[in-house]
Amino acid sequence: MRVFLSTLALVFALPLAAHAHKAWLLPSQTTFSGSDSLVTVDAAISNDLFYFNHRPMSLDNLTITGPDGQSVEAENKASGRYRSVFDVALPQEGTYQIAVRNGGLFASWEENGEQKRFRGSAEEFAKKVPADAKNLVVSESIGRIETFVTNGAPTTKALEPADKGIDLVPVTHPNDLYAGDEGRFRLVVDGKPAGGLNVTIVRGGTRYRDSQDEIIVTTDEKGEFAVKFAEPGMYWLETSTTDDKTSTPLAKQRRLSYSATLEVLPQ
Repeated sequence: MRVFLSTLALVFALPLAAHAHKAWLLPSQTTFSGSDSLVTVDAAISNDLFYFNHRPMSLDNLTITGPDGQSVEAENKASGRYRSVFDVALPQEGTYQIAVRNGGLFASWEENGEQKRFRGSAEEFAKKVPADAKNLVVSESIGRIETFVTNGAPTTKALEPADKGIDLVPVTHPNDLYAGDEGRFRLVVDGKPAGGLNVTIVRGGTRYRDSQDEIIVTTDEKGEFAVKFAEPGMYWLETSTTDDKTSTPLAKQRRLSYSATLEVLPQ
């Protein structure tokens, strides 16, 4: 439960500003061939991108979608002091989506002169937050952290948007990225093009660089953006936004966040 609340707390915080901690899924590789293929995925929240130095990510909300659009079960799930890990068998040809989806309510209020806070579901909210809470402020959060792996030729069935929160819709397939080439993507919010979103892209290895070397782009009116990857490697992509389209009258604001790990291969 402590790990889950820590992960949820990070997801609530992501839309507010650039955050020192980054939440990510890191596959052992993203392209495979053969019916006996298997990917190992690390899941963590860290200070340095793709290094285990803060805390593990909870796998309670892990979902895996196979090339046929059906759910796939993770194998060998485990969590240690700094990271979680699991395996995914890839018997089908095509692209798999691997994601951790978080959501819930965040509330703050005053009680007996003290500041109180709540994070959890709407059902838990009714039990734990006083009906007469003073200076109550409630927001809703929807966050997704994901990556993609492909066995054989890339496919798109597993990449269909969920129509809730932020989704990445590939124009360039996420497992077809090469150094020196331009990748193009589309972001949607609740299935509709999300124009004006700032997107941050960071290449791994930040622990050994003096700067983050961030690439920051903004989506156009179609929700699209393009990025040229100068070097091969694993990249982390992140964006967030807020609106008032909450799913419950309890919350006045909705905070949306999205991040993905992409592998860029050498030419």
